[in-house]
Amino acid sequence: MNINKKVMAVCTLFILRVILTVIFVCFLSSTINAQRYLTDFDSTLFIRDTLRPLVKRFENLHISGYIQPQYQIAAQKGIESFSGGNFSKFSDNRFMLRRARLKIDYVLPTKNNTFPQALFTFQFEATERDVNVRDMYVRLYEPKKKNFSMTMGLFARPFGYEVNLSSSFRETPERGRASQILMPSERDLGAMITYESQNKARKNPLFKFDIGVFNGQGKSGPAEFDSYKDLISRVYLKPLPLSKTLSLSGGLSLLRGGWAQANKLKYQISEDNGNKFFKVDSSIENINDKAPRHYYGSDAQLIYKHDWGKAEIRGEYWRGTQPGTATTTINPGTLPTTPTYMRNFDAAFIYFLQNIINEKWEVMAKYDWYDPNVKVKTNEIGKAGTNLTIADVRYRTYGFGLTRYFTGNFKMLAYYEIVHNETTGLNNFQNDIEDNVFTLRMQFRF
Repeated sequence: MNINKKVMAVCTLFILRVILTVIFVCFLSSTINAQRYLTDFDSTLFIRDTLRPLVKRFENLHISGYIQPQYQIAAQKGIESFSGGNFSKFSDNRFMLRRARLKIDYVLPTKNNTFPQALFTFQFEATERDVNVRDMYVRLYEPKKKNFSMTMGLFARPFGYEVNLSSSFRETPERGRASQILMPSERDLGAMITYESQNKARKNPLFKFDIGVFNGQGKSGPAEFDSYKDLISRVYLKPLPLSKTLSLSGGLSLLRGGWAQANKLKYQISEDNGNKFFKVDSSIENINDKAPRHYYGSDAQLIYKHDWGKAEIRGEYWRGTQPGTATTTINPGTLPTTPTYMRNFDAAFIYFLQNIINEKWEVMAKYDWYDPNVKVKTNEIGKAGTNLTIADVRYRTYGFGLTRYFTGNFKMLAYYEIVHNETTGLNNFQNDIEDNVFTLRMQFRF
């Protein structure tokens, strides 16, 4: 039995115990008023002496979760996709359980029950593909002035808006291409300090500041593979009312990190007579040197409330330096042993959300791009001797969707994603690939 199965078994037994306890309490509660004669069993005595201490142990336990079954149709069979993963070679449509997660939070309150001393969170996911842990961390709160907290374990990186927006609340089926490539799984192992005032008497503007140190590979690998760490921080302006109907929020993000080079070959963009190409540095000193990973991000959200509900515009922009290999820029789960390719990238995510008729209906439009190598142009990729590959191709994605909110817990989403790649001199990239995807998703949250 592997670790994931053991975790699943332990969690299942724990949850069953909680459910049985709740059912038992409800059952006994329904029989208390039915007790009429002294010769009957006095269930109130059992509750007072036995069950109440047990229930008290669970009164600070919160269980939540959500499930997202969906159906998808692709433009052709076997496409590579960031809409829930690649399609099978012989399939252009599929049913899948995109996410099914269960989250357990335990709050340890102060003596007067007005503020938490600590929070323990455990979240796991079970789909037809695998079972894995998503979050497992403890957060300690500073109880005196209630401004600071410290988090350690496996949790979300404090970078950007889209990365940190929960998949159960996000209006589109998936995060943008850049989010999935540069921040795969969104989580990482590390420690973080947060400043967020809990003083209700404080007036606007209200800020939140996170700064943490992380391994770097996140959940994409089994363990830390080098000594280098990522420093990640974000300062966030909470929604600031500009008028009775208009509010603004936003943030600035920073990541400074990298990983060790296991190969002496390091490629960087150079230019000769106007021709761009990857030039190799083969110094032996490159081995164990740090391949820099530097990101800079900014985001803003503008909300206008009206009779139908609200309209919202979100904008987010990233740029920086990303190490990779000859064929990919995705953050690795294990240390690459092939030559290192250094690229300067930029990316953006733009959302427009609009309630129609009332708050139960919402239309949306999204545009995002990811340019893994801003120093080269379309006609330069694929030229002989440049070493430019599919990892340097720029992508643009347009998305259009409609959401119906039936209740606070149940919604359905129809979303169509149009993906455009650069046309280059590379094989299979001389035209736009037909890789659009339609998604019909149901979501239930509790």
